[in-house]
Amino acid sequence: MTADENAGRHGLEDAVAGSTLGWLALARGSLDRVGERRRDDAWLAKAWADQRSRVLVIDKGNALVRAEPALVLLSPDEAPDGERYLLGVDDGEIAYFGVSAPLPAIEGTEPAGLRQTGALLSDRDAGLLTQAVALQNWHETHTHCPRCGAHTVLASAGHTRICTADGSEHFPRTDPAVIMLVHDDERILLARSAAWPARRVSILAGFVEPGESLEQAVAREVKEEVGIEVHDCRYLGSQPWPLPRSLMLGFFARAYDGQDLRVDGEEIKSARWYTRAELRTAVESGELLLPGRISIARQLIERWYGDELSGDW
Repeated sequence: MTADENAGRHGLEDAVAGSTLGWLALARGSLDRVGERRRDDAWLAKAWADQRSRVLVIDKGNALVRAEPALVLLSPDEAPDGERYLLGVDDGEIAYFGVSAPLPAIEGTEPAGLRQTGALLSDRDAGLLTQAVALQNWHETHTHCPRCGAHTVLASAGHTRICTADGSEHFPRTDPAVIMLVHDDERILLARSAAWPARRVSILAGFVEPGESLEQAVAREVKEEVGIEVHDCRYLGSQPWPLPRSLMLGFFARAYDGQDLRVDGEEIKSARWYTRAELRTAVESGELLLPGRISIARQLIERWYGDELSGDW
């Protein structure tokens, strides 16, 4: 066994046996979400009147960012009008809100979204932006009641919507999706989506269907996309992916021996196996571009490999 293979095997064993997740860019955050305060109108009014409170303006998934990088946070008096979401409270009892509105013009800042800046922000700022983007996406696409079609209005400090006709309450939607690294210990399976340019590869993923367990979804998606069967599904961890509304649930899955790849030709354009040495050579030469460090796919790949790799999308 080579040094690469030995390191990778220990990395994979640690990943599936350990009790901690490790670092995931969008699974961070340092605020107390204070769910019990969302219906406390007196507390919310007092918090909004407190000029120590901080406000993140969010517009179509973008926020203003300074060069550090750090989010631009305003006082309530400085914030524009717009739908307002309570995002949490820090250890100093300072409240944080999101406001859905056009971004103000502030010198020395630029608009950025999660893809560009999520992995670079502090724990607090990454958590704020992830939550605010998720809430804004949901509010913008759920303006009408799914029961009767009437307009809905924001409630619970931005965490529910109420139908103006029948009074029904609706909660933010999150779609569970599995993302799985298929391996046979010595090799990893990487694939290219039909919609991607050449050289870009990743691991397999797909949405969980109604009445399906996560493990069933892993096995079904792998069989549908590349025609092989897997077993020994091991859960790594999860990361919100509010682009627009997913929760990515990461797994390792072991392929049965002696199977031929049969890509579906629709979602998956091509797929092949790589040893650790082949993977390292391919990314260092630029033959392959791996998912960015904001993604759980990159975490799974590097945990299987046993070290960091170069080559981002």
